[in-house]
Amino acid sequence: MSERTRPTAVLLMAMGGPDCLENVEPFLLDVRGGRPTPPALIEEIRERYRATGGKSPAVGITQSLAKKLEQRLNASSHGRYRVYVGLRHWHPFIKETYAELLAEQPEHIIGICMAPQQSSLSTGAYRKKVEDARSAFQSTVPVTYVGGWNRHPKLIAAIVNSIRQALLTFPAEVRPTVPVLFTAHSLPERIVAMKDPYPEEVRGTVEAVTACLGTQPTVFAYQSQGRSNEPWLGPTVEATLDTLHQAGHRHVLVAPIGFICDHVETLYDIDIELKQLASGKGMQLERIAMLNDQPALVDTLLDILAAHESSLCLPS
Repeated sequence: MSERTRPTAVLLMAMGGPDCLENVEPFLLDVRGGRPTPPALIEEIRERYRATGGKSPAVGITQSLAKKLEQRLNASSHGRYRVYVGLRHWHPFIKETYAELLAEQPEHIIGICMAPQQSSLSTGAYRKKVEDARSAFQSTVPVTYVGGWNRHPKLIAAIVNSIRQALLTFPAEVRPTVPVLFTAHSLPERIVAMKDPYPEEVRGTVEAVTACLGTQPTVFAYQSQGRSNEPWLGPTVEATLDTLHQAGHRHVLVAPIGFICDHVETLYDIDIELKQLASGKGMQLERIAMLNDQPALVDTLLDILAAHESSLCLPS
């Protein structure tokens, strides 16, 4: 087979977040589809970012991950890959990144969402942004998408390792009985009627991790419900924490398996808000380290991309 003369573009897609406190309001405007955010809510969310470093760290983490992934991909492929980051709700927007990668004249574009569990409201929306960009630029470059990777063995192994490391922060005598509280971002309940795969995808990750933990007790809850009037998926982490407390537990380890990297939902919703709630109940609450841009996640993505390309029978 002849070597490719044009690169393969890998597009890592994520939600994104404000890069400074001043951009919290325009970020929320984009998240809400152009609907203004009540001033009190803007200030509340701005305070959350102020309390966690003044910006979302997710953009920088994902860009670092992209660089590391590109280096590993090109280690044995003669510089054949270019890895890009495109965000759904902030700069660099997916459309902006799409224009940048088209300038490299790629032979093929592979889109992968930085969320292992698939949903039409989240990962599906990322794909729509790509298709909108393709249409806007009248691009004919082939695009394929990586599907759900909620049960990928290397992802599961990395999460299990993070859990085992985090359990060491508890007193040795209680470690075997510390409940692992798995969490994922809640979505509106209407997705159930839509037969959206998200609840089942989340359940799949939880089951795969739980199977590796032996007798360690585990529970699951949804976190970070939205501020709309419609019902959201539950149970909530707050109610689940109360149930654990009533059952006599005074230690809990939170494992946000619905997230890959640190952002306000981990750094504030769990590390500050939920931890304070637990402390008020006399409970020690800890959280596992996120995968962020660590080698375990790079290895996982390498496997995923290799399998994806192999399934497409692309020339090498």
